[in-house]
Amino acid sequence: MNLELSGRVALVGGASQGIGYAIAHLLASEGAQVAMVARKEEPLAEAARRIAQETGAVTHAIPADIRKAADCERITHEALARFGHIDVLVNNDGAPPLGELETFDDLAWSRAVEQNLMSVVRLCRGALPSMRAGGWGRIVNITALSALQPIPRFGLSVATWAGVFGFSKTLSLETAASGITVNTICPGRIETSRLGTVFGSGSPGAIDQDELARMAAAIPMQRVGSPQEIAGLVGFLASPWSAYMTGCVLHVDGGRRASLI
Repeated sequence: MNLELSGRVALVGGASQGIGYAIAHLLASEGAQVAMVARKEEPLAEAARRIAQETGAVTHAIPADIRKAADCERITHEALARFGHIDVLVNNDGAPPLGELETFDDLAWSRAVEQNLMSVVRLCRGALPSMRAGGWGRIVNITALSALQPIPRFGLSVATWAGVFGFSKTLSLETAASGITVNTICPGRIETSRLGTVFGSGSPGAIDQDELARMAAAIPMQRVGSPQEIAGLVGFLASPWSAYMTGCVLHVDGGRRASLI
């Protein structure tokens, strides 16, 4: 399927690795120009260079910390200055620390809100005028299955991503008539370095094969997912083919979510 993204400009967060990198790579391979955001400058620059080389697309690296209001404003300003417009916004980043809710102080909560919720609010606010002017836009938020099916110690993410659901659904109603869609994806277990951080030794990527096998056994498909499988759905949601879908929350989890809807 041709996703008809040639000439479109996409802004993708967390794009130096994992799910964000896979999304940026797929959108670039479909003809989009891609502004890539991540905190660490050197890995991001290398990721942007590699995608440009492999796809022939124009990429632009924007090192920034989405937890900071000034950086969120700079991200959209720089993308607009480089490409002239923003058609696709993919809000994707890491996640706040894990732990029992009663152990987190106000500062931890404030940081979680800045990272998971306010970054989405600010980046949408920065991209929407361009989308409205063009009469077309796609906003895709990446959260996690735990936001739909909470598990212990993930409370900072669950609570703040619940805010993203509310924000996104309301925004979808306010932008639908302008040709702008807003959808949210909740990935399940995906094979990225975060698996090791959360379920392994606590170090990125450090998860042994026995633990990976136990994890896969709890998934109906009997395997963890790949970043490319999340990217494929983002590509569809970013395309004209998804024009009648907005306000949706979609779980991509190998069948793991225990719910009828």
